[in-house]
Amino acid sequence: MQMVKKILFVLLLLWGALLLFMPKEELYFSLERELARQGVEINEGSVEEGVFGLTLEDVSIYVRGIKVASVKKISLFTLLFYTKVDAEEILADESLHTMLPERIEEMVFTYSVLTPFTVHIEAIGSFGMAEGTASLKERLIHLDFKELKKADMIRSKLIKGEKGWYYEASF
Repeated sequence: MQMVKKILFVLLLLWGALLLFMPKEELYFSLERELARQGVEINEGSVEEGVFGLTLEDVSIYVRGIKVASVKKISLFTLLFYTKVDAEEILADESLHTMLPERIEEMVFTYSVLTPFTVHIEAIGSFGMAEGTASLKERLIHLDFKELKKADMIRSKLIKGEKGWYYEASF
């Protein structure tokens, strides 16, 4: 029994050291370079590294040179087996208001190794509230709109189902 305790303690210590000394900023900049190859540029005002995550402030997102959104703050939190990305105050560019909601107050993406092919999504914005998933295996996004309000700009993209309005798209 003592051996099991020692092994668990060493594993916990290694996990903690890995989280503490993981080069979070360098991993983020590697992700940024990979996205640039796909035509997506992320310009941030500041990057702050924390013990369990990373915080980006005043973020502008460009796709093929066209600005599509501004984000006040993006927080990444990871425990390696669980990751949460929280984006606050997302403003879509004016040219996209006919296709996207103009303002999203908060959007949360959650990933866990317990469901390795699914990313859970929650959003609150000018359209109301939405919850859903992104299936990495099927390459499908499904969002259920719980409280739909002021959604005239996106209503044409929504489908009326038994439980209410939803959005579904493949990627």
